[in-house]
Amino acid sequence: MEEPVNDIDPLDLENQVCFALAVASRSVIAVYRPLLEPLGLTHPQYLVMLSLWQHAPLSVKELGRLLQLEPATLSPLLKRLEATGYVERPRASGDERSLAVTLTPAGWRLRRQAEKIPGTIVDRLGMEVSELQHLHQVLTRVIGAANEANGVRRPTPGDLSATG
Repeated sequence: MEEPVNDIDPLDLENQVCFALAVASRSVIAVYRPLLEPLGLTHPQYLVMLSLWQHAPLSVKELGRLLQLEPATLSPLLKRLEATGYVERPRASGDERSLAVTLTPAGWRLRRQAEKIPGTIVDRLGMEVSELQHLHQVLTRVIGAANEANGVRRPTPGDLSATG
């Protein structure tokens, strides 16, 4: 049996990037939960709302690409947001097969309440904004590398104008 180099076993759980990412994701989402519950949002619904506050209106296809979600995952999220009165999904004027996701006045008003969330998250995590910005940059590179390794081209928000 071959000994691990430098006594580091590459199969140790604590050495796995996938483990660190999974635990970090669950832990950070748990910090968001008590802030989102009074708004009537789950974390995935919050991500949809963030996308719409920035880019509305969006087609369902554009929204799925932006959030990197499959239609089967996105559709129930949109139905629940529509039921709460935050979004509408009328048929797109240029293409009857396409749904345009738009914010209702209640959805736009919700933005005002949500503006407090990022600062509160930074405070609760107890990290410097610069650390979190660096982490975001590194994670964005990881996402890009993973997508490339999987043969997937995912647009960034700046690519939306090219998606049609």
